[in-house]
Amino acid sequence: MSKFRKYRVAVLLREVISDIVLHKMKDPRVQDVTITEVQMSSDLKSARVYFSCLASSDSEVTKHGLESALGFIRRELRHEVDLKYIPELSFFYDTSFDHSSKINRILKDLNIGDSESDQ
Repeated sequence: MSKFRKYRVAVLLREVISDIVLHKMKDPRVQDVTITEVQMSSDLKSARVYFSCLASSDSEVTKHGLESALGFIRRELRHEVDLKYIPELSFFYDTSFDHSSKINRILKDLNIGDSESDQ
């Protein structure tokens, strides 16, 4: 399987799953969810779906909401995407935004500390 095909399928699934979560799901646990990335297995039969949510949302509650809607999401994927196999989906919280905000906060604190020592 070419890496390019895996990438194209992953991008397509990210777009379609985002659309399903945003427009077709009514579960309040997944209202503020953004699908950030999809990583496909080499045989395209399983996918790791990474999501992030607003700071006020609890990631575990959101993950349970997505997992409870797994059948609905796969059924909608079957209607929207023309693939031989609809992949098994696994949801994971994307911590990259948390890490970047932590780094920004540390850099801001260092910058404030430098400006105070200059005075």
